[in-house]
Amino acid sequence: MKLAEAMSRAQQAAQETGPEFRVFLACGFTPQHAKIFLAAHLATGMPRRRISVESAIYGDLLGSLDRFERGQADAIAVIIEWEDLDPRLGLRSSQPWHLADEAAVAANVAMQLDRLRAGLERVAAWAPVALSLPTLPLPPAFKPPRYQADPAALALREKVNAFAASAAADLSIRIVDPQRLDELSPTGQRRDVRGELRWHLPYSLEHASALCDCLARLTGNRPPKKAVITDLDDTLWRGLLGEEGAEGISWDLDHGSQGHAVYQRLLASLADSGVLIAVASKNDPKRVEQALARPDLILPAKVLFPIEAHWGAKSESVERILDRWNIGPESVVFVDDSPLDLAEVAAAFPEIQGLVFPAGNDDALAEFLGTLRDLFGKASVTAEDQLRRASLQKTPEREARSPGATVDEVLSQADAEITLAWDRPDPRTFELINKTNQFNLNGRRLDEAGWQARIADKRRFLLTASYRDKFGPLGKIAVISGTRTPEPVVDIWVMSCRAFSRRIEYQMLKSLFEHLGAETLRLDLAFTDRSGPLREFIAAISGHEQDGPVQIQNSEFLRRCPRLFAKQNVE
Repeated sequence: MKLAEAMSRAQQAAQETGPEFRVFLACGFTPQHAKIFLAAHLATGMPRRRISVESAIYGDLLGSLDRFERGQADAIAVIIEWEDLDPRLGLRSSQPWHLADEAAVAANVAMQLDRLRAGLERVAAWAPVALSLPTLPLPPAFKPPRYQADPAALALREKVNAFAASAAADLSIRIVDPQRLDELSPTGQRRDVRGELRWHLPYSLEHASALCDCLARLTGNRPPKKAVITDLDDTLWRGLLGEEGAEGISWDLDHGSQGHAVYQRLLASLADSGVLIAVASKNDPKRVEQALARPDLILPAKVLFPIEAHWGAKSESVERILDRWNIGPESVVFVDDSPLDLAEVAAAFPEIQGLVFPAGNDDALAEFLGTLRDLFGKASVTAEDQLRRASLQKTPEREARSPGATVDEVLSQADAEITLAWDRPDPRTFELINKTNQFNLNGRRLDEAGWQARIADKRRFLLTASYRDKFGPLGKIAVISGTRTPEPVVDIWVMSCRAFSRRIEYQMLKSLFEHLGAETLRLDLAFTDRSGPLREFIAAISGHEQDGPVQIQNSEFLRRCPRLFAKQNVE
């Protein structure tokens, strides 16, 4: 992004009327260009949000972190350069460099990194941190020529890498990947020596933009996609199954089709992290079954669910897959080698993100795979992520075991167990709040700083529910949060679609009345266009579909509450 474009975007973002997103930028150099580029890239990923970037104290990175206070910003961007760890490692220092100073420099770097680690731990408890490690080259002050690695320089980089590995263990600290930054900004084009010496602006404009793009992606609250729908022919494998048969398709080096093997490997990795993988293919279903039974298939066939193989339009397959998954199209990526099929699906489901598989174009493969990884990337994988596919695949089994049975009969025989936990936040809880749509009290989302402030507020409560029955566990699937006032107010209530029809919401509300000792609860309700299950529940417990804040009386709720069969545990 050019500077003029960045200035225009940053100015527009500062004037938006949507919710404000505040970023605190801490760096040791003049922050002028970094502030502009960071605001511009944030605006690109967070349209309609009002973006503000405030810089810290010039020349004092550690002091800036020490002075940061809770609630000061929604996110923090920290840029470390070598001169922040020891002035002698920058170009603006006039201190002499002697060989005898190497040990002192190393000791000072270690001390500064320890102080930075403590500062980052403190602020990361209040807001998410995007961290950049030193990106500029070390000064030519070491013994060997530039082509030879110096042990002292290697030792300094080792200290930084150890610091980074330790910091990354905190899920609230996200570190810019040096490899990705190398791809976006070649190392030989990063430094602006003239700008650094005259104005303490060490980065070329191109490097400042690339680095701030990375920081913005780590700072903004962008939920990952949930599912992939993939084509088969010339996508999952090379060749046309209908013409070449199951033995004629390939995904290996010998046939020049290794790119398809790499794609299968990535899909397998995504499936391990809980991403749903389905198939939409214009093919004969029996041939597809034969191909997926090949023992050398890298992507396990068992993770593909559902499989839509027929000669109808791809959009028909996608519609049935979405219905089977019970998720929205905005959470899905559709991969196909045919631009025509991609266009047909896009016309029916414009919210789905389509990607062209680069069949026959190995040079484009790395960027395609990287884009796919970016769309689904997440800092951690929860147990619930890994349970998602299994619970969906068991649904037909669940339905088939009780043909014609009433809901009470099904639930009474399910051996269900609900575990309710009070005030135990974790990454899964935050994830549920920000990705659940159909049973969502008001559709509001939380930034990480807002989430941290909420769980630190002793006036608020948090109730989570986990579920299992004889068909298997669903994990943590529902969250309620609100304020402990004389008349408690519930302003967050979400439940995964996998938990529908099990009366979990009734057991949570019953426990809420009992735990808070309240006769009345106020629900901060606001229906969205996707909250059909929530409407049904509100109508069931109140007798009407009132849109807007609603009061629920305990006595009236108990009168309307159906029988609850699940064993309840409270933690």
